[in-house]
Amino acid sequence: MSEEEVVTYEVVDGVARVTLNRPEYRNAQNSKMTYALDAAFQRATDDDDVKVIVLAGNGKHFCAGHDIGTPGRDVDQTFDRKAVIWWDHTDKEGGDLRFARESEVYLGMCRRWREVPKPMIAMVHGACIAGGLMLAWSCDFIVASDDAFFSDPVVRMGIPGVEYFAHPWVMNPRAAKEFLFTGDRFDAQRALSLGMVNQVVPADELESTVMAMAGRIAQMPRFGLALTKKAVNQAEDLQGLRAGMDSVFGLHHFAHAHNAETSDDSLGGLDAKKMAEKNKENG
Repeated sequence: MSEEEVVTYEVVDGVARVTLNRPEYRNAQNSKMTYALDAAFQRATDDDDVKVIVLAGNGKHFCAGHDIGTPGRDVDQTFDRKAVIWWDHTDKEGGDLRFARESEVYLGMCRRWREVPKPMIAMVHGACIAGGLMLAWSCDFIVASDDAFFSDPVVRMGIPGVEYFAHPWVMNPRAAKEFLFTGDRFDAQRALSLGMVNQVVPADELESTVMAMAGRIAQMPRFGLALTKKAVNQAEDLQGLRAGMDSVFGLHHFAHAHNAETSDDSLGGLDAKKMAEKNKENG
């Protein structure tokens, strides 16, 4: 494993394990990681020996969110765009820049991954925050360890939730409002009670539980699984998921523009360190 591998990939007994690998930054998701994830999911999709995909995080946490402050933050870099047909963001300004980039690497990529035609299980431990939610919610279901916690604190930036706005669908609308209005952490048991995760298991049983589940699913016919996944996703979209995300994405970018006009930057002056301080102040 080289230091440059921000995502690792291995296949064991028909299960592809895709692992976020920036543990020193709690697996904060930069664009390099986004495109490495996409390559891994494409690789697993193209491999007929792979029946199930497991998404995990290396280190103490699953994912602390989008990279808004590490030395590897790469918002100014161009990558091979695959999720949407739009122009490159790097030579643009203001809302043009933000809309182009976030349409691709945030909303676009998560939608692309949601349509991967093989079952995907998120194996979540420790922190699953903001952009980390988007990764987990792109999967078909979530198995969490009893030390896992979930939060979307971006309302502190004046922004109405992360770009892949699945909140009212992965929990219920009242819980989604509490989750967002307070910025509080929901522990694994609370997430389970709201239907946001499928199972909660002791931390030392997380991997064995997920791999056993993946093994059972792998016994099902591949095409049957693909059609079943498409059927459920289509039903969810008929319930308004996709249209809801489109509408909130506009509000999200209106908030960015408001911040850019009234504060230091489009994030309301909150980098990773300041956001952590605010979260700590508010419990």
